[in-house]
Amino acid sequence: MAQDARVRILAIANQKGGVGKTTTAINLGTALAAVGQKVLLIDHDPQGNASTGLGLHPQMRGKTLYDVLIEGAAMSEVMVATDVPNLSLVPADADLSGVELELGHKPRRAYRLRDALEQLETGTLDYVLIDCPPSLNLLTVNALAAADAVLVPLQCEFFALEGLSQLLRTIEQVRASLNPRLAIQGVVLTMFDRRNSLSSQVANDVRGHLKDAVYETMIPRNVRVSEAPSHGKPALIYDLQCAGSRAYLDLAREMIAREKKRAQVVA
Repeated sequence: MAQDARVRILAIANQKGGVGKTTTAINLGTALAAVGQKVLLIDHDPQGNASTGLGLHPQMRGKTLYDVLIEGAAMSEVMVATDVPNLSLVPADADLSGVELELGHKPRRAYRLRDALEQLETGTLDYVLIDCPPSLNLLTVNALAAADAVLVPLQCEFFALEGLSQLLRTIEQVRASLNPRLAIQGVVLTMFDRRNSLSSQVANDVRGHLKDAVYETMIPRNVRVSEAPSHGKPALIYDLQCAGSRAYLDLAREMIAREKKRAQVVA
């Protein structure tokens, strides 16, 4: 896979919880698939919320990411189709919580995910999205070591920039020690509420600090997006017309446009 320049591996990460990482992973993956991209979503969180949000309940999960990282199973053995055309899933469950202890001091413990992805036949993939846990642990390090870039969901609330600065330091550390190609793909402002002046203030502050790294598209606070996971569906399937679904489609289009520009610069 490392030789297939078309495939972009994006870690969706923020060490702060409750910022919309899994919601973004599910709905951005669905939106990219809806506009014709072939997407693999890797549920990299022991809570397994991305798996549940795509309709794969715990009793339905056979092999999971745990089998890949610990048992050496091939990624292709674990991938499952979802109800969304063009979107596949590598599920997770609570077994993942033991990865740190079970890997111990084994060689290449930080590269287990990268090594597994490099064995994957990727001719039909455009994007791999990794839904990271809300903490800096070996799972997050594995995701950052495997990724080309990091997509950062950032909630429009008071402590947003503080949490972001911690993540940026982590990315610099990973870039220096494990993955020199790791970049910031972009920052997505989530849970934006136009009725709340604080949301606008935070959005302006973040744009002032990070400039063009921040996506123009903002994801609004939206009841239908919040309801969708309880039905095992992405918001775009649950209610395509809601403001949140439209925003994720806009985000997908903006991401594709950014990636085309990046590819032209690299070429």
